[in-house]
Amino acid sequence: QVQLVESGGGLVQPGGSLRLSCAASGSIFRTMGWSRQAPGKERETVAAITRGGSTSYADSVKGRFTISRDNAENTVYLQMSSLKPEDTAVYYCNARTVYGSDAWGQGTLVTVSS
Repeated sequence: QVQLVESGGGLVQPGGSLRLSCAASGSIFRTMGWSRQAPGKERETVAAITRGGSTSYADSVKGRFTISRDNAENTVYLQMSSLKPEDTAVYYCNARTVYGSDAWGQGTLVTVSS
């Protein structure tokens, strides 16, 4: 009964910022992260964070995106800055529980355009 609810997607101008949120429920989450898929391209992992706060990022977003989590609220965030048109994609939240099961959100669309 694990559930992930995403929010925060929308239209933003190049160079702008946007924060995505993912509220998880139903378990204790060892790792949470974000991936994205642009039209005609394969899905790629963007960022991940452990319960202890260890983070990792794709090379394409290093220095621009920041992942964080609030363990008390079971929420993970993706702060996106200096956005580029090539960042346009559907962004998906993913979580792995301490029991080894995985769950995915429905996805939220981010469009970077002037």
